[in-house]
Amino acid sequence: MSIGRKWLCVAAAVLGLSAATDVSHAQAYPARAITLVIPFAPGGSTSIVGRAIADKMSEQLGEKVVVDNRPGAGGTIGTKAVAKSDPDGYTLLLGYTGTLAIGPSLYKNPGYDPRKDFAPIGMIGNAPNSLVVHPSFPAKSVAELIAYAKANANKVNFGSAGAGTASHITGEYFARAAGIKLVHIPYKGTGPALTDLLGGHIPMAFAPIPASHSNVAAGKLRALAVTSITRSSLLPDVPTLMEAGLTGFDASLYYGLVAPAGTPRPIVDKLNQALRDALASDEVKKQLGNDGTEITPGTPEDYAAFIDKDEKKWSQLVKASGVEQE
Repeated sequence: MSIGRKWLCVAAAVLGLSAATDVSHAQAYPARAITLVIPFAPGGSTSIVGRAIADKMSEQLGEKVVVDNRPGAGGTIGTKAVAKSDPDGYTLLLGYTGTLAIGPSLYKNPGYDPRKDFAPIGMIGNAPNSLVVHPSFPAKSVAELIAYAKANANKVNFGSAGAGTASHITGEYFARAAGIKLVHIPYKGTGPALTDLLGGHIPMAFAPIPASHSNVAAGKLRALAVTSITRSSLLPDVPTLMEAGLTGFDASLYYGLVAPAGTPRPIVDKLNQALRDALASDEVKKQLGNDGTEITPGTPEDYAAFIDKDEKKWSQLVKASGVEQE
C-alpha cells in the first residue's frame, strides 16, 4: 500500500471514529442537568417563553433544564458567555431578536458572531412589541402621543429592556418614523422597566406582548399600538403602528434555541426534536398562546437562515437610528 493511500485510510478511520463518538455521545445525552441561559432579567418575555420551554423539554429529555438569567449590556453578556461555553449540549441559549439580530450591529464588539459562534437548534416563535403607557399619561392614541411629544420635545421618556435591546431600537425606530424626540431610559430587562412604568416613574415603554398584556387587561397599563403588521389576538382592539399612520412599520420579536458552535449534530438533532415535541404539547401551546406568542417550529437549517435574514433587517434599522453602544 502506498504512503498516500495509507494516510487516506487512517484519515477515514479517524473520521469514522469521530462520527461514531458523536453518535455515542448523543445516545448517552443528556446525562446531567442542562443550563438554559436567558440573557435578560426575570419577568420579561424571554423568561416567560424560556421557562415554558425549559419545563417541557425537561420532561422530554429526562434531565432538568435549568434556567439561568444573566442580564446586562442588552443581553450580550449572557449571549457571549454561551458562545464561549463548551459545545457539549449542556449550555444552551434562548436566542432572541435583540441579541442575535440587533446586538451585533449596535455594539462595536459584542464578543460573538450570530452566524459563526452558534449552532442553531430551532425556532420557538414570535411576538410583537406593544407600545404601552401609564394610565395617567394624557395621550389616548398614537396620534395624540406624537402630538404631545412634538409639543414636549426631549421631555417624554420611554423605558426599554436595556440599551441595544429590541425594545430600545423599536423605540428609536418609532421616534424616527414619527418625527419626534424621545428620551431613552434603559433597564436590565423588561420586568424592571414595566415595574417602573406601573409605578408611574416613566410614562411609556415598548414591551413584548407576553410581558405586558396581563397589565393591559387589568387596566394597569394602556396599550396604544402593537408593532407587528397585523393585530395581536390578545389585543384585538389595539391597532398596529401601520394602522396608526406609520407606513411599513414592523418590529416583531423572534425566539429560538441555540448551542455553542461545534456542538455535535446528533445532540443538536436530539434537542431540536425535544423542542418540537415541547412546542407541540397542549401545555406549551396554551401557555405561549395565552401570552401572544405565535409558535413557529422548524429545523436547525430553518433557524440558521432566519437568523441571517433577521440580522440583515435589524442592522439596517440600527444604522438608520444612529444609535451605537460601546
